[in-house]
Amino acid sequence: MLNRFRKNIETQFSFLEEKKILIACSGGLDSVVLTYLMKELDFEIALAHCNFSLRGKESDGDEMFVIGLAKSMDIPVFAETFDTKKIAEEHKISTQMAARDLRYAWFAEILKDFKYDFLLTAHHLDDDLETFFINLSRGTGLNGLTGIPRQNNKIIRPLLGFSRDEILQYAEKNNLKWREDSSNLKTDYLRNQLRLEVLSQFKNINESVLKNFQRAQQNLQASQNLIEDYMALVYNLVVTEAVNSYKINIQKIKELPHTDALLYELLNGFGFTEWEDVSNLLDAQTGKQLFSKSHRLIKNREELVLTEIDFGNNNKEFLVLEEEINSPINLRIETSKYIGETEKNLIYVASEKLNFPLRLRKWKSGDSFQPFGMKGKKKLSKFFKDEKIPLNEKEKVWLLLSDEKIVWVIGHRMDDRFKVTKDSKKILKITWKA
Repeated sequence: MLNRFRKNIETQFSFLEEKKILIACSGGLDSVVLTYLMKELDFEIALAHCNFSLRGKESDGDEMFVIGLAKSMDIPVFAETFDTKKIAEEHKISTQMAARDLRYAWFAEILKDFKYDFLLTAHHLDDDLETFFINLSRGTGLNGLTGIPRQNNKIIRPLLGFSRDEILQYAEKNNLKWREDSSNLKTDYLRNQLRLEVLSQFKNINESVLKNFQRAQQNLQASQNLIEDYMALVYNLVVTEAVNSYKINIQKIKELPHTDALLYELLNGFGFTEWEDVSNLLDAQTGKQLFSKSHRLIKNREELVLTEIDFGNNNKEFLVLEEEINSPINLRIETSKYIGETEKNLIYVASEKLNFPLRLRKWKSGDSFQPFGMKGKKKLSKFFKDEKIPLNEKEKVWLLLSDEKIVWVIGHRMDDRFKVTKDSKKILKITWKA
């Protein structure tokens, strides 16, 4: 196996030569073998171990084992303990997800702080097969069937071409020691169920399953590469990038064959799952929208507009106590000796008509103001409609208020009630830096 591993490094990961390598080491079979293989090839390596505090003394034993392994090999080691269950509860996510987020965030810190070039993980061919079936069970597209990537930025997986049996044989042949994770024998998680109850039987029926799986994945990856090349052309044809949004031209995408498939390829990375609803949005009325956990897709006339959902300041109010603020937006208030030309990002108001401190908040249903140049009031919803401002842009609009009166629909129109007149004693210039 060592010779095959060496050749794999030389052909697939030659850029690792003379780099500082961090290895994610749980103390289990796979990461221990990866550590010995990299040491045999004389790389400069260090180990990083996460103690997730999920198995009591067993977790602590894993940590001590990894520290001892590093000491015996005379290499640096980093170890960190996490209260994973508490963090999972606080963030309302699964324990598995919390452990994954904690692990990779900590690894990234080590890479940055100690100037390691790459992180190696010990994912192997059996892991890849399990991932294939997990994604298949969730209704993934072609990209989800191409498996675990060999490289993801600074994360490298050099064992993906090796089976667990090969790794075990190497460990036994070289009398290596490792830790067994008792949780791997429990069927609480989908991955364990697949490995213990499904794939073990599958391998008994077909001994060549891993070899055939590798070949199938190579074919799938080739097909995915073709799709990505084609989608790059489609993207340039139908998508326009705007500030914090993407706009898909409905007419242009309808003119292309396999429109539904194109929509899937364009949007599948944004968390949408109801693809029939996404397709129906093409012919829906303006204003119709769909949501994923992270994004919003809106039908706006002849476009589909994709924006990220803002979970931050929608229901908050901010006092304007100083001449200049930088959060939540950049706003500057200063005295002016004259009235210049009012612009979208600049207004002039009569100071005596304001009651400080002013307030900032997002607009909400029922808000109304007296647009500059008009005598009567107008609801903001009607104003936005008349100005043909799309829904995703409406939701970004901030209001500057004096008491309960709107002084400025920032970036759009000031209120006529605060305009400068010949009787005004002090002029204030208010500037918004977008």
